[in-house]
Formats: sequence, structure tokens, C-alpha cells
Amino acid sequence: MNKTLASIAACLALAAAATAAQAHEAHVAKPQGAATPAPEQKPWGIAGKAGAVKRTIDIAMADDMTFTPSVIEVREGDTIRLRLKNRGKDLHELVLGTTAEIEAHAAMMKKFPGMEHDEPWMVHVPPGKTGDMVWTFNRAGDFDFACLVKDHYELGMAGRVRVLPAAGKS
Repeated sequence: MNKTLASIAACLALAAAATAAQAHEAHVAKPQGAATPAPEQKPWGIAGKAGAVKRTIDIAMADDMTFTPSVIEVREGDTIRLRLKNRGKDLHELVLGTTAEIEAHAAMMKKFPGMEHDEPWMVHVPPGKTGDMVWTFNRAGDFDFACLVKDHYELGMAGRVRVLPAAGKS
């Protein structure tokens, strides 16, 4: 019986040592003051910095499955704050992307409707609340935005961002 107790004690000591080593490794891997990962360049732009915002565009979201305005125009290189006001009683979101990206994400949301979002090009806005997205549109072209909450996109809750070439570019 003493051997059994000794074996259990040894196993517990090893498990405690392994846990402490893992905790130490996790702490060492994330030193205090470590830089956050660099923003990811997407075909429709890159996460912007609040201090670089050139203008704010207010967009209302409503339960009739509309964004107002549904078309916005910006210049290539502009950092814009999209201020999203949910005027409805349902959760809404704004997801930026290409048509293909939006459609692929919409299909994914149908399969996994409770999927969490934490990307800088996606903002959930609860009923009656306001949410902000700061985005640098550094690629000219036409891009989409949509609400991918269950059935909202299919009911027409979508819009377009037209990014005009930077002044002096053609």
C-alpha cells in the first residue's frame, strides 16, 4: 500500500511540474509589452488606426434588412471610421469583403450560425447600440458589405463600397 501511495504521489508531483513548466512557457512566449500582430492586408484594405481617420461615415442598420446608405464612396488610401447604428430590435453586423468572400462567409454562417467574429473587418451591433470599424481602403475597386446574421443577407441586407483611385491616379 505504501508503494501505491508513493506512486500516486510521484505522479502528482510530475503532473504539477509539467503544468508549472507549461505555464512558464506560455508566460515566456508572451512577454509583457509584446507587440500585437500586424494587421492583415485584404483585397479590400487593411485595419486602420484611429489617429489616421480622415472622416466618419454613419451607416444605419434596420430590421427591414437595409443599410442606409447602402452605397458609400471613398478614395484609395483613406482611413474611414464606419459608425454603425443598429436602429432595429435584432442583432445586425457589417462584414466587409469581396463578393466572393461575402458569399463564402454567408455559406459558412448558414452551417455555423453561432460562429464568433473578431476580425477587424466585421462588427456586431446589438439592438439600439452603435459600433465602429476603422478601415484603410488602400485598394481601388468596388467591394461589398453585408449583414451575415441568419437570413439577413439572403433578404437583401447588403451594400457596396466604391473605392476611387487616389487623387492624381487614373
